[in-house]
Amino acid sequence: MSGVPITSPAVAPGRRPTLWRRSGSLLAAAVRKLDPRTQWRNPVLFLVWCGAVLTTLLAIIEPFTGGPAPSGGTTLPAGFTTAIAACLWLTLLAANLAEALAEGRGRTETTSLRLMRQNTTAHRIHHYDARTDAAAQHTSIRDVNSSRLEPGDVVILTAGDTIPADGEVIWGIASVDESAITGESAPVIRESGGDRSAVTGGTRVLSDRIIVRITARTGETAVDKMIDLAEGARRQKAPTELALSALLVSFSLSFVLIAATVNAIATPVASPVSVPVLVALVTCLIPTEIAALLSVTGIAGIYRLVQHNVLLNSSHALETSGDITTVLLDKTGTITEGDRRATRFVPVAGTSTAELIDAAVLASLDDPTPEGTSTIDLARQQGHCAGDTDNAVDADDMGRAGLGESVSFSAQTRMSGRDLVDGTLVRKGAESAVLGWLKRAGFQQTRHVVDQLRAQTVAIAKSGGTPLVVAIKPADGPGRVLGVIHLKDVVKAGLPSRIAQLRALGIRTVMVTGDNPLTAAAIAAEVGVDDYVGDATPQDKLEFIQREQAAGHFVAMSGDGTNDAPALAQADVGVAMNTSTSAAKEAANMIVLDDDPTRLVEIIEIGSRQMATRGALTTFNIANDLVRYVALFPALFVGVFPGLERLNILGLHSPASAILSTVIFGILVIAVLIPLALAGVPYRMTNLGRALNRNLLYYGIGGIVVPVVAIKLIDLLVTLIPGY
Repeated sequence: MSGVPITSPAVAPGRRPTLWRRSGSLLAAAVRKLDPRTQWRNPVLFLVWCGAVLTTLLAIIEPFTGGPAPSGGTTLPAGFTTAIAACLWLTLLAANLAEALAEGRGRTETTSLRLMRQNTTAHRIHHYDARTDAAAQHTSIRDVNSSRLEPGDVVILTAGDTIPADGEVIWGIASVDESAITGESAPVIRESGGDRSAVTGGTRVLSDRIIVRITARTGETAVDKMIDLAEGARRQKAPTELALSALLVSFSLSFVLIAATVNAIATPVASPVSVPVLVALVTCLIPTEIAALLSVTGIAGIYRLVQHNVLLNSSHALETSGDITTVLLDKTGTITEGDRRATRFVPVAGTSTAELIDAAVLASLDDPTPEGTSTIDLARQQGHCAGDTDNAVDADDMGRAGLGESVSFSAQTRMSGRDLVDGTLVRKGAESAVLGWLKRAGFQQTRHVVDQLRAQTVAIAKSGGTPLVVAIKPADGPGRVLGVIHLKDVVKAGLPSRIAQLRALGIRTVMVTGDNPLTAAAIAAEVGVDDYVGDATPQDKLEFIQREQAAGHFVAMSGDGTNDAPALAQADVGVAMNTSTSAAKEAANMIVLDDDPTRLVEIIEIGSRQMATRGALTTFNIANDLVRYVALFPALFVGVFPGLERLNILGLHSPASAILSTVIFGILVIAVLIPLALAGVPYRMTNLGRALNRNLLYYGIGGIVVPVVAIKLIDLLVTLIPGY
């Protein structure tokens, strides 16, 4: 699989956008962002905008007032204020261009996805009744535009139909093409029941017929969110970004305060500093670069997640992912394929194979999960069926009226089955749950039966399978264990190596499952996780995460079932699969569209890179400010106090050239840092702490060396202008 599914569709010859057109589009977007209503959202850039407006007005007035006013005893050359004003507008343009470029990348890469959200015709069922007509064979159907669908509407889809909106299959099974979203060309199976029932709007049904209940209205589907996030339209600032923005604003206000009071302090002994110079001082010293690129790093992080098929619901989750120390993985559907299939029936305590199969099929008649359907399939293959001692009646042809009521599986009871009309109760489920059920009914099994049962369940569990115990409680007889259904699951390809990558990062991996602890141990050993928790209820998963968090750990949880929803909501980073139930998706703050749980590696890497990039940019900007302060300070009053020339360490030619060179450097440094903000700082994931320290050192030193060299070179060019 490519892992980068979002690609632009083929463009006809002669229609491919030229570099000039793309540049013009980006420039136009950057110019539109000069609107003060847009700049106000970034207080630091808004200060620069105010300075640009003020110096522009002064530049317009100066020709009528005799030219630039002296500053600190220094006569400034003609056109100085105009040059400063132009540089400030270019600074804003560069800052806006950075954000426009980040958003533009998202728009370019989501071209094919936009085509998916075109309105289609949906076959909506009028008054759907799941009890009497689950397959919708005898109901009226109305064709409506997909834009009119609401959550809760039920539609019919057949081969060739485009799925009109996100939903879940409530009847049937079909092959679906999801390549436009996941990049995987092979079709996937979506069926009712279990954890593979979710379908995505814009994908296409390839075969069979399914009934789908809509779960998201037009404009709120996974595709819509994916497009808007990639383009930066729905991005919300995360807490760390908000805190850093507040810090930048406080720094900026302190420099504004200094500029506003410097003349009042210096006037008794020196000529006042002119307004254009004060504006240049403020705009050079405030953290303009990091303020301009902070949002770019956020958009770039979301864009990289989208490239890896991850849909982000919370910016805070992306930041937190870089701090993850513990990863909790649900077994079924996350670590394994999730399609546990019945492979054999193992009777115990003298029970015949036919009797065990009859009870197993009775307990599975209304079980839509792969476990239930595969149990019936296996019974058919062996020539048995339920409710008929002669094994002559097919289970699907049996009338449900004489079979009583089905008992659905519950995460709390960990059992399912059927209550027959004659009072007989049939159950299948985890060993401890079934034995507990019999004990509560007053039929505790003998030591011999328990030992025999345990020998079989242990053997199945050690082989990596899942034992599903079947028991019966007749209306007029003692309840007893009949035997075990052997279920087998498959570990997802490539997962062990990805677990090893997480371990190399110092991240502890824990597998949680409601299965037998021995089964959990076998799968855990095969996958290579650090620890496992078996027989886990939803409450157990939740309490485990709470204990980890209380110990100071940041926890990521990956799951796909409804019973995983509480744990996903509690985790610092909750990751659900695209095929997850609606409850799991709503509780999670990230959704993996290609159902690959190993995306956690990319999620953690992207979160770490984003934080490292912001740290490097902030360090570089602060170091820059130190150099710029050294360059500007002598220029303020050197005309009154010639001794300040000794502080001109960079050897800049004149006060005017020093100020203009420093302002020009501010423009260039934003332009140079844009690619870094988009790509992120390079580092090795094997030791994030050392990589972070190294980057801070590099960008700290670079933040001093680069402006020293650059400002000096710019000064040499500025001196070629007459008057400077």
